[in-house]
Amino acid sequence: MIRAVFVRIALLAFALLVSGCATGQLSESELQSLAAVATAPPKLQPGDKIRVTVFGEDRLSGDYELDATGQISLPLAGTVQASGLTQTELEQALAKKFRSEYLKNPKVTVTITTLRSFFVTGEVLKPGKYPYESGLNVLTAITTAGGPTYRASRSSVQIQRGGEPSMRDYPLSSASSVPILPGDVIRVPERYF
Repeated sequence: MIRAVFVRIALLAFALLVSGCATGQLSESELQSLAAVATAPPKLQPGDKIRVTVFGEDRLSGDYELDATGQISLPLAGTVQASGLTQTELEQALAKKFRSEYLKNPKVTVTITTLRSFFVTGEVLKPGKYPYESGLNVLTAITTAGGPTYRASRSSVQIQRGGEPSMRDYPLSSASSVPILPGDVIRVPERYF
């Protein structure tokens, strides 16, 4: 009996310790940094789909997907490295490529048709891959995946950003302030108590 009471007290203390650590708020500078990343023009990455329009040159226009190395292959221009470039930077690079090879004054427009999907895993009703939409945050991403299960953590969520080697914990209380970017992996961990 005394042992059972001791175990319950120890479990309660551990639960309070864990919940106290995980419910902290993001600092103002962290929120500003996240907002800056979310509002910056997206940089193209492998798997993104684009539409290239070269005005007056229908045979050069078309829809393309960045391959695994981040390149696209265009008629007459050949293979062009697009990964890491914004829409505007790719327009300038393609205009330069066409100008030096074939056209006097090419007018090139690049439209991003589809950005990489994001993934929601862990304790959600419908884990999986979802199409990215501008303006997503952690709360809307979890809702898109059917919402949390009854076993889901009530204090934190984990996110792995594209290009980062590991996941980072974010307080669930800041879920509406944390933007989701193309290619992100969101994991809703299981709660322990």
